[in-house]
Amino acid sequence: MLIFAHRGASADAPENTLLAIDLALTQQADGIEIDIFQLGDELVVIHDRWIKITTKGNRALTDYSLEELQALDVGQGQFVPTLWQVLQRVQGQCLINIEVKGVNELSLLNACINKAINQLNFEPEQFMVSSFNHHLLLAFKSIAPAIRTGALTGSYPLKYAQFAQELQAYSVNADISFVEQAFVKDAHNRGLKFFVYTVDEPEDLLRLRAWGVDAVFSNGPAKAKLVLAAEN
Repeated sequence: MLIFAHRGASADAPENTLLAIDLALTQQADGIEIDIFQLGDELVVIHDRWIKITTKGNRALTDYSLEELQALDVGQGQFVPTLWQVLQRVQGQCLINIEVKGVNELSLLNACINKAINQLNFEPEQFMVSSFNHHLLLAFKSIAPAIRTGALTGSYPLKYAQFAQELQAYSVNADISFVEQAFVKDAHNRGLKFFVYTVDEPEDLLRLRAWGVDAVFSNGPAKAKLVLAAEN
């Protein structure tokens, strides 16, 4: 079972920052999950539309220029990075799950991924684009068919993983609160991977592995890996 660092190693550093990315790499996470919004013609790595949630700013993201945004303190001397700055840090060392929170121009994301493949030692299969916006996922698949997509859900659908199959997704990315073994089995029967967020408790990690879950998103990847290694 793969371990993705949720918003980087967010248990040990401010989420979605370069420090959190560096720690995730140090902790040998199999992958790193980050969140992106579009700001002008740039993609920035941040989880929320309102800056006050993770910084000392007090306005909506769109009220800032990139320069103003990056001048804000996110904690521990960190700032809000761009997607390109994060990818430069990773340099193809692990998988990358990019959760699209608010992006109007998918061409910007596709261009950034292609640039990373050409310049930063990434392979196409190291990328996954995920979102709760399934219309967006379908649109992205049409312009970047080689890039894997993850269909996010915070529910337990009546038809299990059918929605992800219809989206031609690579995986179902599901909230742990609604994961049952039957859901995992249905996804696998449809040829899909099954990823679960956000998983930090040892009991949950071990149960999900026993159910055949393919990957989890954890705030503390080093601790998660230790739990799994101890029970091998």
